[in-house]
Amino acid sequence: MVRVLVLVCIIPFLTCAVRAVQFIFGDSLLDVGNNIRLPRSLARPALPWYGIDFGNGLPNGRFTNGRTIADVIGDRMGLPRPPPFLDPSVDEDVILKNGLNYASGGGGILNDTASFFVQRFSLYKQIELFQGTQVMIRKKIGRQAADRFFTEASYVVSMGTNDFVNNFLLPGVANSWTYSATRFIDLLMTTLQQQLKMLYSLGARKLTLFGLGPLGCIPLQRILSSTGACQDSTNRLAVTFNEAASELVLGLSSSLPNTSFKFGDAYGIVLDVIHNPLKYGFNNSASPCCSLGPIQPTLICTPVSILCRDRSKYFFWDEYHPTDKANEIIASEIISKLGYLPANETTATTNHY
Repeated sequence: MVRVLVLVCIIPFLTCAVRAVQFIFGDSLLDVGNNIRLPRSLARPALPWYGIDFGNGLPNGRFTNGRTIADVIGDRMGLPRPPPFLDPSVDEDVILKNGLNYASGGGGILNDTASFFVQRFSLYKQIELFQGTQVMIRKKIGRQAADRFFTEASYVVSMGTNDFVNNFLLPGVANSWTYSATRFIDLLMTTLQQQLKMLYSLGARKLTLFGLGPLGCIPLQRILSSTGACQDSTNRLAVTFNEAASELVLGLSSSLPNTSFKFGDAYGIVLDVIHNPLKYGFNNSASPCCSLGPIQPTLICTPVSILCRDRSKYFFWDEYHPTDKANEIIASEIISKLGYLPANETTATTNHY
């Protein structure tokens, strides 16, 4: 996932203690408390029962009942959990100690994605916020040390879901009739390439881009079918996006000097879980655990929603997002595919989080 080598120096570049932290860019799958602090956002996990299996059980900004994928991977790697960018307690010392999470529910590769949510951070906006973080750190430890810090950092980008679910696939949105599927994915790749190059220009040399899951199988897409089956056409969009994104990352890693850009793909295992839930310990891989029963779509979990009896038996938490257990399975797949090791285990040939 994300590893940043934090250099806490008594004398810059002479006496330094190295600490691994995370910086995260993404959407609601990785948001840990930014949108909940956006007062006009219509994508806010601010009501019960979000967070019921995390900490004190109250809403904490995560769009699930427990941990995000990044939480699970970071925990496995022995890394501190980074606070959300909008956490009022964040300052330079907090960033150097714990990293930072810019992820925002509703965020997309395109600036106009999910505009009906009113407030959310697109990927361009998150990169802009990261630039502000760089200014803070340079003032704290000096330009030379800060430049070294950001060059030795690792980054994650997890975007694209909303560009389809809350943009291209909505009939009332201009992009749905302006672009063909091929041209829309080309637009996403062109934009994403610019964004990844921006991160490179800001010092990113080790970066992981996460791919999309089978979007046609989320409950919000299933209700479009009279049988409740996955939407194959939507899944094909996700597969095509992943193929293009993987090629993009490979190309950038080959063409940009001193880079290690990687693509994290969990599409296959998620589809297998959905088609074979019992194999993975689930009883339900089609419906949300938190819902209003036959009333669909409910979009988000609310205090009047009905919770499933055993949250560990459901793959989906609400109409969009996986449960804690599902996130654990996805995280395990990414760790396995990319060969992540705990931050304190270092070798010359092994990948790190």
